[in-house]
Amino acid sequence: MKKLPQNQILTGDCIEVMRSLPEESVDMIFADPPYNLQLAGSLYRPNNSKVDAVDDDWDKFDDFDAYDRFTRDWLSAARRLLKPSGTIWVIGSYHNIFRVGTALQNMGFWMLNDVVWVKTNPMPNFKGRRFTNAHETMLWCSKDQDARYTFNYEAMKALNDDLQMRSDWTMPICTGHERLKDDDGSKAHPTQKPEALLHRVILSSTEPGQVVLDPFLGSGTTAAVAKRLGRRWIGIEREEKYLKIARRRIAAEPEAADADAISYTTPKRKEPRVPFGMLVERGMLSPGTVLISPCRRHTAKVRSDGTIISADHRGSIHQVGAAVQGAPSCNGWTYWQVKSDGTQSIPIDAFRQRIRAELH
Repeated sequence: MKKLPQNQILTGDCIEVMRSLPEESVDMIFADPPYNLQLAGSLYRPNNSKVDAVDDDWDKFDDFDAYDRFTRDWLSAARRLLKPSGTIWVIGSYHNIFRVGTALQNMGFWMLNDVVWVKTNPMPNFKGRRFTNAHETMLWCSKDQDARYTFNYEAMKALNDDLQMRSDWTMPICTGHERLKDDDGSKAHPTQKPEALLHRVILSSTEPGQVVLDPFLGSGTTAAVAKRLGRRWIGIEREEKYLKIARRRIAAEPEAADADAISYTTPKRKEPRVPFGMLVERGMLSPGTVLISPCRRHTAKVRSDGTIISADHRGSIHQVGAAVQGAPSCNGWTYWQVKSDGTQSIPIDAFRQRIRAELH
């Protein structure tokens, strides 16, 4: 079986290169394909200065049929590479994203979200004949409807000041130091994406160590951010002028920091299970320790086997907590407290978190 190349840029046509890679070997794909802008001529500002627009050969197709064939071909190659649990992100503008969306659905991908990147500093509409185009759309899809894909919901919520992350992402286009320039001082790539955008994409839908593929690598944003976040990466690019820029940029990006630095907030179901009895056997709570309720009306005594006993009930911390309250259920970890210094009380969950930190 052919080995998957990792942490390197592969040169050539993305369709041919993807077809040469091992099947179901990639965890996530981020694709920024040609937009098929089909500019009829040069674009000028009101002061007659020329706009540095996308007029490269790689963005030119004979007609919509040619673009649709190209889209189906590269998506088919990408689908073959994705693991059953993998996802794909495709970004585009109104020129192409609806055609790409149709192809995705026709090929069996399952649409998870359309995420709108709202640009705080979009290029104005110089002719004044249309609304200023101030956003791009990203389609996020799993391989099929029943796929068990990765979504780091808690990490996204933490990134957003503990508010649920929405599907409209407001951030600027590349400017200043982030905008890469070539040797002549011009834009190194006309559609360079901001690193903040890729940070959110990669953090939301991959785990550290997983493989991220970008079949249209361009200036190397996806690879640079993946490297920073401790993901393995593969980039594909055919244009020599972009290869040079991407290689230099990725080489300058430091390796990911230690495991603690690239870790993120995870759901409680992913945390190591710690039974209450472990606190007893490790001496954090001794048999006979008295637990108290938040209201101070109920107490229970710790037993040597990890159960607790109150005046009328015995069982687990959850069972006794529910019984003394006359409630159907209780989270004993957050309900029961213990006096730490004679006056202050702390939830017994503090001891569990200490053990979890050691296990991590």
